[in-house]
Amino acid sequence: MTDAQSQYTTLPLWPKAYPASGASATLKFLNEDFIVTELPLQQPSGAGEHLWLEVEKNGANTAFVAEQLAAAAGVKEWDVGYAGLKDRYAITRQWFSIYLPKGETPDLTLLQHPEFKVLSQSRHVKKLRRGDLQGNHFRIVLRDVSGDRAAIEANLKAVATRGAPNYFGAQRFGHDGGNVEQGRAMLAREIRVRNPKKKGIYLSAVRSFVFNEVLALRIQQGLWGKTLVGDVMDEAGRPTGPLWGRGRVSSSEEAQALEMGVAERNASLCDGMEHAGLDQERRALVTSPLDMAWEWPQADQLLLSFSLPAGNYATSVLSEILQTSEPERLAESEAAPVE
Repeated sequence: MTDAQSQYTTLPLWPKAYPASGASATLKFLNEDFIVTELPLQQPSGAGEHLWLEVEKNGANTAFVAEQLAAAAGVKEWDVGYAGLKDRYAITRQWFSIYLPKGETPDLTLLQHPEFKVLSQSRHVKKLRRGDLQGNHFRIVLRDVSGDRAAIEANLKAVATRGAPNYFGAQRFGHDGGNVEQGRAMLAREIRVRNPKKKGIYLSAVRSFVFNEVLALRIQQGLWGKTLVGDVMDEAGRPTGPLWGRGRVSSSEEAQALEMGVAERNASLCDGMEHAGLDQERRALVTSPLDMAWEWPQADQLLLSFSLPAGNYATSVLSEILQTSEPERLAESEAAPVE
């Protein structure tokens, strides 16, 4: 491995937007400490070839639940759709769809399983696909909070007012960030990845790494939350960063110069993504939690609630407030929500 390649074996410590509070807490000590409710784009109409299910899962990952639903309905796994992956060690509510154009409709609310239950079902005209959601609502209990409460409160107020850097969370990069190096090796044809799912995971990790590098540089240069000449804005009026791929970078002038500088330092990744067939896209540099509220149920417990758009990470919001750690059993978590 060359020196240029070795930079991807460990993730860098990307900078924060706000001063560190010096505080710490335990995240996901119990599944009920992390409750996620999916915010769908639409409700099922009551008629159609697809059966939509509202499911509450507790300690199961999304793919496992999809497999169980397919078996219960007597269909293939690809006939089951869902809008996004959700955390395994949590209590989450999300929608699944099953393609059932003919025959009687099974009552899957009767399905018994220790890790999930079907809350409701209804027919609809289309399959749920990745990204078919507005976002997610989070209710998070942080335990064993230690540190200066005033510093924590200051960062809470800052995030609620100004938002947080929209970093891709550590889940996207795998254990110890290993998915980035695997992706680099795959793009350099040093390894051959036959599994389409693994290939997609590695490509997402590489793409997310380059985006985080652009965001980190803007923070380092004091440009986070500011609009540069040539920035591309999203529908909410927020500056965006590149999700690398084929085609011309849509930013210009100052913004493009910064992004191209990062691309040049990661040329092997960016060139590989272009040849892998990914197209240029954009992602907001700022995530803005909606209806953010907090309280202290006990001296060492912090209860937070907020909503985020699809593909934004609650852990990235939390990291601007205090440092969190999870029990050892959570070392390997499910992949992150879809973009």
